[in-house]
Amino acid sequence: MEFLYEYGLFFAKTLTFVIAIAVIVAIIMGAAVKPKAKKGEITIDDLSEQLDDLKQSFIENTLSKKELKAHQKQQKAETKKQQNDEPKSRLYVIDFNGSVDAHEVESLREEITAILTIADKEKDRVLVRLESGGGVVHGYGLAASQLQRLRNAGIHLTVAIDKVAASGGYMMACVANEIVAAPFAIVGSIGVIAQIPNFNKILKKNDVDFEQITAGEYKRTLTIFGENTDKGREKFKEEIEQTHGLFKTFVSEQRPSLDIDNVATGEHWFATQAYDKGLVDKIDTSDDILLSQAKERQIYKVKYRIKKNLSDKLAVGLSSGVSKAGVSLMSRFKGLNP
Repeated sequence: MEFLYEYGLFFAKTLTFVIAIAVIVAIIMGAAVKPKAKKGEITIDDLSEQLDDLKQSFIENTLSKKELKAHQKQQKAETKKQQNDEPKSRLYVIDFNGSVDAHEVESLREEITAILTIADKEKDRVLVRLESGGGVVHGYGLAASQLQRLRNAGIHLTVAIDKVAASGGYMMACVANEIVAAPFAIVGSIGVIAQIPNFNKILKKNDVDFEQITAGEYKRTLTIFGENTDKGREKFKEEIEQTHGLFKTFVSEQRPSLDIDNVATGEHWFATQAYDKGLVDKIDTSDDILLSQAKERQIYKVKYRIKKNLSDKLAVGLSSGVSKAGVSLMSRFKGLNP
């Protein structure tokens, strides 16, 4: 037993060493190869088929044999009738879960471009399931502009908010023809905030000098390490007010019926309250939207995915291999030490 235990430890150390060398070689090879921009691909999931499978599974497990036979007969007749009908119009679904830097806009622009190449503006629709608490102005401004592309093409756009669409999230949502929100979803926050720490007093206390050279009176209004001035603060506040003004104007143009001064206070509300203020058009969930649309439309989820290159796959594979080897060895030799 002791021999097996010692052998197991030796084998584990050897395996770890070999894998470590392989990782180092992979890193060196990856560094030597000129990096290329990662390419992605559009994937399509048939949500209608998924809903049908769910319904069929439920039926098969709840109906009696007699009821199931009658249902199958009816279903066969309906399928035959549908074959003679015109093709259904489509509902394209996009999920946008926004972060503070709104980097998800890179995928959003690809997804919208793909839809625009095929969608029929007379019949097809787009549903965006939006979740975001907002973030950087330029990022969410671009995200809203991507949704505007659908409106400009004459395609009906619905935005569904199940949890939150605040600040930049609402900037995106207000572009839609229709905003639908779950009862307790958080909506609004039409405001702008900027905050930075200042360590100037700490630097002075420790006799640390900080120098900053700029060209242009307002190249830098507030600074993290330098001593801020009242003039700089006023200019910074002016810039924040200008950004807020642009935000208010944008929302007003998209939803002219809003009392913008009443809702652009930076406050947020639950969807039931937001409905009363005109910020949303309907109280419902994205799930119910899909169920209602499935009766008359073919539903597809559109997703842009980045393809993993060789080094990414190798790194994941090696990591997984090390983890599995460690678990296997631990389970194999556990309890062999006398």
